[in-house]
Amino acid sequence: MGRHVSNPLALAVLAYLVERPMHPYELGKVLKQRKVQESIKYRHASLYMVVDQLSRDGYIEAQETAREGQRPERTVYRLTDAGATELRDRMRELVAVPAKEYPRFEAALALIAVLPPDEVTALLDQRRGALEKQAAELRGRLATSDIDPLWLIEHEYRLGQTEAELRFLDRFRNLVTEGGPEFGAFWRRLHTNRSE
Repeated sequence: MGRHVSNPLALAVLAYLVERPMHPYELGKVLKQRKVQESIKYRHASLYMVVDQLSRDGYIEAQETAREGQRPERTVYRLTDAGATELRDRMRELVAVPAKEYPRFEAALALIAVLPPDEVTALLDQRRGALEKQAAELRGRLATSDIDPLWLIEHEYRLGQTEAELRFLDRFRNLVTEGGPEFGAFWRRLHTNRSE
């Protein structure tokens, strides 16, 4: 059997083929309808490459090829038993086992001392405004969606992450401005010496 599936887009293809056999164009429509591109990196051309790779690896197979009117032929794919097993195994691992990810903001925090504290507070305020806007958009989308909430659970997760980050920003900003001499003494000295 083929290699293990690690590409999130490939997992999405396998997952949607659990519902029913589809051709790649239809898969793309479902991905857009469920706004998967907000959680999984997706480009239309990459979808066809992923479908080809999954077929070569034996995780999906052509069920039929049909033509409607003047449209080009479309191959409808279905999930194989090997694909269903791989999908469930990978999903169990992704859900159960936390993985270290490397978000850009976490990297910036690790290097924050290169910026002066006063500038950092202004940047935190700017970030807070952007996150508040994102949270409001997510709340609106969740409140007005007409699709099964199961297909929006990643948006609920992202909203929870955004709200947690907003709380962190408030705590961090307070430490920067009110933390006293025990917080960031080196940081303040570093930038005081540079400005002299």
